[in-house]
Amino acid sequence: MSPIGFLSNWLRQLVTRWFSAWHVPLVFVDILAWIVGALVILVLIAVVALVLIYVLRKEAAYIQGRIGPERVGPWGIFQTVMDALKLLQKEDIVPAGADKVLHTLGPIVFFMVCTMGYLVVPWDEQTTMARFVDLNIGVLYLLAFSSLGVIGILMGGWGSNNKWSLLGALRGAAQMISYEIPMLLAMVCVVLMAGSLSLGAITEQQKSLGLLTWNIWKPWLWLPLLLYLMAAAAEINVTPFDIPEAESELVAGYHTEYSGMKFALYFLAEFSNNFLVGLIFAVLFLGGWSSPFGYPDPLHLPGVLWLVGKAMVVVLFLFWVRWTLPRLRVDQLMSLAWKLLIPAGFVSLLVVGVAGLYL
Repeated sequence: MSPIGFLSNWLRQLVTRWFSAWHVPLVFVDILAWIVGALVILVLIAVVALVLIYVLRKEAAYIQGRIGPERVGPWGIFQTVMDALKLLQKEDIVPAGADKVLHTLGPIVFFMVCTMGYLVVPWDEQTTMARFVDLNIGVLYLLAFSSLGVIGILMGGWGSNNKWSLLGALRGAAQMISYEIPMLLAMVCVVLMAGSLSLGAITEQQKSLGLLTWNIWKPWLWLPLLLYLMAAAAEINVTPFDIPEAESELVAGYHTEYSGMKFALYFLAEFSNNFLVGLIFAVLFLGGWSSPFGYPDPLHLPGVLWLVGKAMVVVLFLFWVRWTLPRLRVDQLMSLAWKLLIPAGFVSLLVVGVAGLYL
């Protein structure tokens, strides 16, 4: 049972016991359960974004020989919180010639799509509170919703009535559509080895001997691993794939004309995507919530701690790449996808198919 189902049943028992005289329809109880679940996800994303922004600043400072945030709170840990509060107080400015409907809906749609991926992440073993929605087609669900993020970018770029925003949105659309293909092929390779589209089943398949049974050690999955990392980094616009923003060329890309809460939604979604990529990579290749010391975990730590720890390692790697490599040109970006990654994806699919027959 998912946490949403658990919460719904608990609320029904509470209503039956205390409010039976009011004859509250059970459908309202289910709606309340979904609202509470959505609030939990939003709080999780807000906390993750604040932590990742602080980590990004500190890691960038270390790489560049600086100190980073240090004045607001001990070691500067409250600097990001203060910046977030300041951002939320900024005036929400809409350009005179902008399409106000698209300009408003763009960041909302983009943020909503980014949050939907957290619903199917298996945070722990197959228990009541393991995930928000238990889908046996979790991989298909992730791929479907990841393809919708481009709609929010296009709405923001087109609705802003700004040439830099439009160019950034068009670049983003071309990039996200192109890199979805190698990412899909990489994930399909893991699905073939696990024999299931369920993220929970993929994790279960890697848990028996701990570190030794993780997919990262299987040579036929090394190419899909690299493909997923590169394609996912391009999907979330991380340097060297940040062509849609490209501050040196497009001011700020598709969110040039945004301020206040609308800009905050784009910003939150960006760091939310970073963490989600780390979570999915951990599930596909690093055993998900399973302990590296075998199953059951001899340390008796909650599976969610192992999953979050593995995801943070992946995020730190992406941040390291972000502050190390230069940005690609547009033609280089598209050539990399269509001339190298997509053919490599089909080759890896063939190799994994053959390996699945004999292993």
